[in-house]
Amino acid sequence: MKPYVILNAAMTLDGKIATKTGSSEISCKEDLIRVHKLRYEVDGIMVGINTVLEDNPKLTVSKIPAKKEDNPIRVVVDSKGKTPLNYKVLNDMAPTIIAVANDYKENKKIKELSKYADIFPSGEKQVNLVELMDYLYKKGIKTLMLEGGSTLNFSMIKEGLINEIRLCIAPMVVGGKDAKTLFDGEGFDYMKDSVKLELKNSYNTGKDLILEYKVLNSKND
Repeated sequence: MKPYVILNAAMTLDGKIATKTGSSEISCKEDLIRVHKLRYEVDGIMVGINTVLEDNPKLTVSKIPAKKEDNPIRVVVDSKGKTPLNYKVLNDMAPTIIAVANDYKENKKIKELSKYADIFPSGEKQVNLVELMDYLYKKGIKTLMLEGGSTLNFSMIKEGLINEIRLCIAPMVVGGKDAKTLFDGEGFDYMKDSVKLELKNSYNTGKDLILEYKVLNSKND
C-alpha cells in the first residue's frame, strides 16, 4: 500500500515554477489559502532537497487557522543528507522524515540530522521512491501532498507514484531556458511514452486558474 499522492504546484502560463534566479512568487493570495487548506487536509507533505535549500520552507499550515497538531508530517527527499541543521523544516512545529540513500546513511551529517528528524535510508546513490512510499504509508501517511521541485516531480510521475495533479496557472510569462519547469529530470524520449491525464475540475481563484487532473494508469490506484 502507498499514499494517495497529490502533486500541487503553481506555474506561469509558459510552465515555469521559478525564474532562472530562483524567484518563485507565483500564486495570488487566494491560491495560497487554497494550498494551505490542502496542507491541512493531508497527512504528509513532501519536497526535494533543492526546494529546501532554495526556499527554506516551514511546510506547515499558516494561511488559515490551525493548531500545531494540524500540520502534516514533513518529508524531505535528500539522498546525500544536505539539509542544513538550522533550517525551518527541522523546527518543532511538525515531525520530519528525511529520506537518504544507503550510500550516505553513515555520514556524520546524517547522524546529526537524526537528532531532529526520522531518517529513512533506501536505494544506493538515490532514494528509492517506491520503497519510500511504502514506508510512509506504514507511518500513517495515507494522503501525501507533493510540492516538488521539478526533478522530484518527474521522478515521482515516472515511477507512477502520483495520483492527482492540482495546478495553479498564473497569468504571467517569464521565459528563460534555465528557468525551472513543472517537470524536469531526464524526461521521456517520445510523446507516446508520456504520462496521460484526465481533467476533472477547473475554476478561478483570484486572478489565477486552477486545474485538477487525475493521473491515468498510476501504480498507486
